[in-house]
Amino acid sequence: MADLSTKYMGIQLKNPIIAGASNLSKDVSNLKKMEEAGAAAVVYKSLFEEQIQLERAQLDEELTEFDDRHPEMAKTHPTIEHSGPEEHLLELQRAKASLDIPLIASLNAIYKQTWLDYAKRIEETGVDALELNFYYVPYDIDKEGVSVEEEQVGILKELRKQISIPVSVKLSPFYSNPLNMIETMDAEGIDGFVLFNRLFEPEINIDKEEHNFPFNLSQKGDYKLPLRYTGLLYDNINANICANTGVFDGTDAIKMLLAGADCVQVVSTLYKNKIEHITTMLNDINKWMDDRSYKSLKDFKGKLSRAKIKDPFVYKRGQYVDILMNPEEIIKKYKY
Repeated sequence: MADLSTKYMGIQLKNPIIAGASNLSKDVSNLKKMEEAGAAAVVYKSLFEEQIQLERAQLDEELTEFDDRHPEMAKTHPTIEHSGPEEHLLELQRAKASLDIPLIASLNAIYKQTWLDYAKRIEETGVDALELNFYYVPYDIDKEGVSVEEEQVGILKELRKQISIPVSVKLSPFYSNPLNMIETMDAEGIDGFVLFNRLFEPEINIDKEEHNFPFNLSQKGDYKLPLRYTGLLYDNINANICANTGVFDGTDAIKMLLAGADCVQVVSTLYKNKIEHITTMLNDINKWMDDRSYKSLKDFKGKLSRAKIKDPFVYKRGQYVDILMNPEEIIKKYKY
């Protein structure tokens, strides 16, 4: 059997499959199932500052709803402070204690100070590493892109001074030049990059003429964008690369490894094919490697990256030139 071991953020992993952050990874029984199915590491469900702020506001509203109803009664409830991230931190400690494989925490904050405060608190739980969710949803037409990038790099600089556990950044692809942004962050000593964050997108119900909020799972084949950037980044940055989005089976994982990924994260396939599907993925990778006499991931990792292929345009093209030059083949294929 082939050696599937790899390194991510300086952490030795027994294989390249990591169960990504989701509601599934919040339940300790699910974490144990992921470990038993063969996951090399697990990313615990993200700590969202936005959720904490909303819960704090809701608590305050509930406690003060009936205040000042009587001149002799200013308050109906005693003052109670929201616990903030305490519950999540306690759950992280319990999750860490339940697993033998590495546990990676995930953080999604709003303000610079809370990024730093929460990161330090998370480190104290004993987790093996921290994944930062960096993205920006444009809503202010006057805000320049460079200010967003400078703000995120500034957070990284300060954070690297204050915590010692490995840190990865999970990015969205929506920068003017993601490669340059990644290179800039890489220079700050980031240990890994997760490509890419899958963002919520609004949907509209035309019958009710209102917005709805569908569960935003990725689909088979959605891996192509992270595959492109993985192939471009391989051998060009110091940090490890973890490919994410649309990795559904062993074949998808192998493609990412050939492009240069050190590991992959899976979420949607666990919802659709159950947690036990991790075992199937690992068996498929093993069989593919055995069929080609590959002894370890190092034997083929990055083999089809930009750094190692002869065709310089594979990762540069935005259109398929052969299709543009020979459209009749497509017409014939679909019987037009």
